[in-house]
Amino acid sequence: MAFIQANIYSNVLEMEVNVDVILPQKTEKVIGESTQQANSDVPVLYLLHGMGGNHSVWSRRTSIERYVAQYQMAVIIPSTDLGWYTNTTYDMNYWDFIAEELPEICHELFPQLTTKREKTFAAGLSMGGYGALKLGLKKPEAFAAVASLSGAVAIGGNMEALLNVRKAAFWEGIFGPLNQVEGSENDPLYLVADLAASGKVAPRFYLACGEEDFLYGANQQVVAKMTESKLPVTFEHGPGNHTWEFWDQWIQRALEWFHEESVSE
Repeated sequence: MAFIQANIYSNVLEMEVNVDVILPQKTEKVIGESTQQANSDVPVLYLLHGMGGNHSVWSRRTSIERYVAQYQMAVIIPSTDLGWYTNTTYDMNYWDFIAEELPEICHELFPQLTTKREKTFAAGLSMGGYGALKLGLKKPEAFAAVASLSGAVAIGGNMEALLNVRKAAFWEGIFGPLNQVEGSENDPLYLVADLAASGKVAPRFYLACGEEDFLYGANQQVVAKMTESKLPVTFEHGPGNHTWEFWDQWIQRALEWFHEESVSE
């Protein structure tokens, strides 16, 4: 596997953005990781960080490069600051960047990446879990499956949990007036209902959350809504809190689940 640290310019954000890229590479005599990977149509995972993290955090806190090697999957890990994968009220369009511009840039720079929906995935933790879920719900035509680990899905009618994390002014800068978030395109429950009513083919969804996590109840609520709406969802949980010990373990399970779902298609 090759590990590339890239600086790209985003026309949407009008700024330089850091992106870590993991790419399958044909190698010989690399201890524990020799491969003969094809150099075209490579499956790709867009992997999103949480609050307090950046493009480097997945590689620093987990062994993500080693975990994806067995699946010969490319990984794109962008830095999106505290933008919440949203077109913010302070005029930073992080949704447009992550959903539209970033894939275009990556396909330009790394033409071996697949353009096929069935081989394109998204995942993230906490804020990034919210972002991955949002990608699957709003861009179902682009992703075969998405995984949300400890997803910060308490957006809309459940803002109390997030108000314990940052002041209301912060959230208003992202989403606008808090009394207008519920039922908006930034509310996961609304997006679930909207996708179910659209008639579009939905990606498969995987949610995992620690049972001691302060967001466990919000994840249960979203899963219940997805189940009620007949969206394909798998929910797994176990002991754990909002920590890297949990995410390091469950990103491995998410990758395994992606592979199982791909094989079963």
